[in-house]
Amino acid sequence: MLDRSGNPSAAPPAPAPQGTDADAAAAMMARTRWLMGISALTTMVAITAVLGVIGYRIFHAGRSARPAGAVAAGIVTLPKGARVVATATAGDRIVVTIDIAGTTEIRTFDAATLQETGRLRFATEP
Repeated sequence: MLDRSGNPSAAPPAPAPQGTDADAAAAMMARTRWLMGISALTTMVAITAVLGVIGYRIFHAGRSARPAGAVAAGIVTLPKGARVVATATAGDRIVVTIDIAGTTEIRTFDAATLQETGRLRFATEP
């Protein structure tokens, strides 16, 4: 190619590098890393919360629902003429043996709520 003066010249100068593609790619990678970090942190918080709830449930599984120092109170009515023969505790249950007109009956109650949980009657064969 010839320049204006008629001398041969080299190839036309290359355009100045714009760098917009490289800058855009770097910005995109930085944003992607930032979003991945937020996602990882959120996942770790969620896993920690789930493991914390599971640990709390396992650790407090055997405890009573009533607050410490609270006393359960209740009245259990027995049939007329019945008398209590014996009482005992078995784990979290209260066992009461009752004599009702010659028939023996065992009643069990939940120690925390004093609700009746079972009844067993013994009778002689005729």
